[in-house]
Order: sequence, then C-alpha cells, then structure tokens
Amino acid sequence: MNSIWDGGTRCVVTLTFDIDGPSATLRRNPELASHPSAISMGEFGPRVGAPRILDLLDRHGIAATFFVPGWVAERNQDLVKDVAARGHEIGHHGYLHEPPSSLGPDEDEGEILDRASDILESIVGKRPEGYRSPSWELSENSLQLLHERGFVYDSSLMGDDMPYFVGEDDKRLVELPVHWSLDDAPYYTYMPVAGRTAPLSTPNDVLTAWQWEFDGAFREGRAFMLTMHPHTTGRFARLEVLDRLIQHIEKHDGVEFMRCIDLANRWNKIRGA
Repeated sequence: MNSIWDGGTRCVVTLTFDIDGPSATLRRNPELASHPSAISMGEFGPRVGAPRILDLLDRHGIAATFFVPGWVAERNQDLVKDVAARGHEIGHHGYLHEPPSSLGPDEDEGEILDRASDILESIVGKRPEGYRSPSWELSENSLQLLHERGFVYDSSLMGDDMPYFVGEDDKRLVELPVHWSLDDAPYYTYMPVAGRTAPLSTPNDVLTAWQWEFDGAFREGRAFMLTMHPHTTGRFARLEVLDRLIQHIEKHDGVEFMRCIDLANRWNKIRGA
C-alpha cells in the first residue's frame, strides 16, 4: 500500500500522558477533598508514576506529549520542568480539569484557557501549542477560542483515526483524534467512593487490545494515538504493559514516534497549512 506519510514512514505513533493528579476527582466531586485516600490515588501520578514513565521513555529514546492542568502544574513545578527538559511537549489540559461543555454560568472558558497557559508558560518558558479537553468534552465555542489564542492543534475528538482539520478553512486547527479504547482509564479505573466499581481489566487484556489496535494502524498506514495517566499506567504491571507494547511497536519497520506538536506540524506540511 502507499503510505500517506512522507519519507519512509508507514505509521506514526504518539504516546500521550495526562498528568491529572487529583484534579479530575476534585472537579467531578469537590466533596472528595475530605477523602484523603481518594485524593492520594491521584497524587501518586505526579509523585511516583510520572517519574517512572519518564525513565521508561528515556530508555526507549521516545519523545512524548504530557497534557497538564494548570492546577497540577502549579503544585508540581519541578516535575513539569523535568518533563520539558527531557524533550517532551507540555500541552494544555484546563486549569482544574474543567470539561468546557460542563462549565457553570460563572465560569469563562477563555479565562480558563488563558490562566492555565500563563501558568505553563511561567514554568517552562513557552505557551502551549496543543490542547486536550478534560474528559474529551469540548464546548461549541472551544475550537474558535483555541484558534484565537494561536493553538496549532486540538486532541479531544474522535472523528477519525488519522489527523484531520477542524474549524473553518481560515481558522482551522489540526485535530489529533483520540478514543476511549486507546485510553488507560476505562480499563483500569476503580474508585468505590466515586461510584466507579466496574471490574478492572487485566494488564494482559489491555496489552492485547492495544497491540491489535497498533497492528491495524500499521497495516493500513495510519496513526496510533495512546492516552495514559501517570496515576494509572505508573503502576508496575501497567507500566510493564507500556514497555512491552513499545517493544512490539519497535519491531516494525517504518514506525515513527512523534510528539503531538510534531505530528500536527507534519500534517500541516503534508495536507497544506
């Protein structure tokens, strides 16, 4: 088959990590702030999971994208600096993990975007160029607001398994699509106090599902985007899944690992800015 990618690339692989910490838990249910066990589950991510993931990526020589809520970045500045210093991209993920589609009447989406961008810029010295909506729920105004602020891409929609353009022709962004089947949270999340009690998937089942997804993307010459959370994938067995998946991917010729911003820029080059 003829690849749509330039050069000798057959399939682009993008590993992404949402460093949510406890922000998503606090946003969904502020009452859980008084539940130390529930909060500590999120705190594991920046404290333990993220450093482990960074070391794994170093061993494989892979540059990835980390989406960080501003609230989390404020409280883990050394970690965010370390992520950037190792060559990874820092992306925008709201302030307190606020899904734009569920903002209250006293919450302004543009102000949230600006506040978190200011925080990330103050830590790593540059404004984020990419955005991922918390819970993957944009509002009807999100794309326009992102364009006005100079974002290059969004990664919140599910309309394809390849990059595509969204927005009006003169105001378009690159969309780097996601999907729940390529997110660690649906497989592994268990928190009874928050009403999340579905049976946990085994690491072997997740590895098989993700390998099959990659195999399909490679066979068809498309893109493979994986979304993970350090408080989830940073656990030992789940980190082993990621390690073995990377090893499986690395056995294939013509695979290129890319950060989101590099993929978005590549897509603009291939399909015209």
